[in-house]
Amino acid sequence: MGNPTDIRKGKVIMYNGAPHVVMSMMHRTQGRQAGFVQTVLRNLDTGSSTAVKFRSTDSVEFCHTTNKILEFSYIVGDEFHFINPETFDDIVLSKDTVGDDAKWLVEGSNYAVLHVNDEPVSVELPQNIVIRVKEAAEGLRGDTSSAPTKPVTLENGVVVQVPLFIKQGDMLKIRVEDLTYIGRE
Repeated sequence: MGNPTDIRKGKVIMYNGAPHVVMSMMHRTQGRQAGFVQTVLRNLDTGSSTAVKFRSTDSVEFCHTTNKILEFSYIVGDEFHFINPETFDDIVLSKDTVGDDAKWLVEGSNYAVLHVNDEPVSVELPQNIVIRVKEAAEGLRGDTSSAPTKPVTLENGVVVQVPLFIKQGDMLKIRVEDLTYIGRE
């Protein structure tokens, strides 16, 4: 058990009987009243987010968490298979656990998998990912108004805006969180 002032972004706590990851936190005080910690928690079982206020007198149960680097191998149905490169154990994650991040998984690449009490609960994607352009339209000649861009489709089906000189087959570096083009590889 811990104190609410020990809560930090990225930590996992038990709340209402389920593990929740802290998405954001802010310590607040109001005049002569006791301070409190305002948090946004994401339920690791359901994926839903909720705002929770912890008073200084509350107690918080922190979960034991570890990040293990696993290599993504393949998909069978709704199961995503990862291999531990040290022990060669096969770790299977469900489609619900992986969620929308499934489109960014590339076979043979390593990913950090968050484990809570030795159970895998989520895949943490890298900040940037390198991926091939599947379809790219030709850029219009003479279209050189300030920073012209065009839409291209990546191997995973995601459409991003890139400069006009990008062609089909190019390897691009993309920022995953906001789908911005960083450069060519």
